[in-house]
Amino acid sequence: MPLPPVFYHYFRTPLPYTRTLLLQEKIHQLQLAARRSSSHHDILLLLEHRPVYTSGRRQTEQELHAERARLTSIGAEFSIAARGGQLTYHGPGQLVGYPLLDLARTSPPIGIRDYICIMQKMIQSYLLRTHEITHVPSDNTGVFLDPVTKIASIGVQVRHRLTTHGFAMNVTKEPLEWFAQVVACGLVDVKAGCIAEAKGKNVRVEDVVPGIVDAFGTSYGRDMVKLCPQNAGELGEAILALEEDALAAGGWLKEPLLR
Repeated sequence: MPLPPVFYHYFRTPLPYTRTLLLQEKIHQLQLAARRSSSHHDILLLLEHRPVYTSGRRQTEQELHAERARLTSIGAEFSIAARGGQLTYHGPGQLVGYPLLDLARTSPPIGIRDYICIMQKMIQSYLLRTHEITHVPSDNTGVFLDPVTKIASIGVQVRHRLTTHGFAMNVTKEPLEWFAQVVACGLVDVKAGCIAEAKGKNVRVEDVVPGIVDAFGTSYGRDMVKLCPQNAGELGEAILALEEDALAAGGWLKEPLLR
């Protein structure tokens, strides 16, 4: 029996991180409730965030107290997330993908390691086919342009075989100075790279969305269908409310406030 399509939505305005976490949680709860009747949908959210540093679930507030104070002083938000991984940055110029999938749709269910591996290969395939950017193998999760340059990160959470969080891929140069303020993902001597820098030309986030959607569908063996929030009930209402919040938040800093 063929798998149902994945419905995707792209937010054109950078989103506040905490509100986006709440949207993921709402979708997770809707999926849990609807799964009893097998009427739940798989979703892919594509977006940029307003400048924010996030930590993984294994890092405590006590460990991060000084970093929180320092990083908020340069103009970013700070949040502790429920995903795996360590401290990282999200912001404009970086495409973030949050797949909210039911891994139990297949028989046997997709394991977490396989799910992450497919995601990593999906990004690698997209970069090669669309931009002729090759990656180098690494013992660390994510996509690397060379041993010390990382272009994409992955951090996921799986509960009841339903996924949240996902991947982040640097597109423009805007995130690079923000990344330079931290040891991202705990990798000392590794810096952030981006598509624009690797290709030596300007690339917009919105331009990479169609290719990522296609690569995602191919990698996971799913048809991809554009979501219409106006016709998506409670899910659509939540998406539209978040878009309104993002517009109301106004502008954001283009670079960190460094003294």
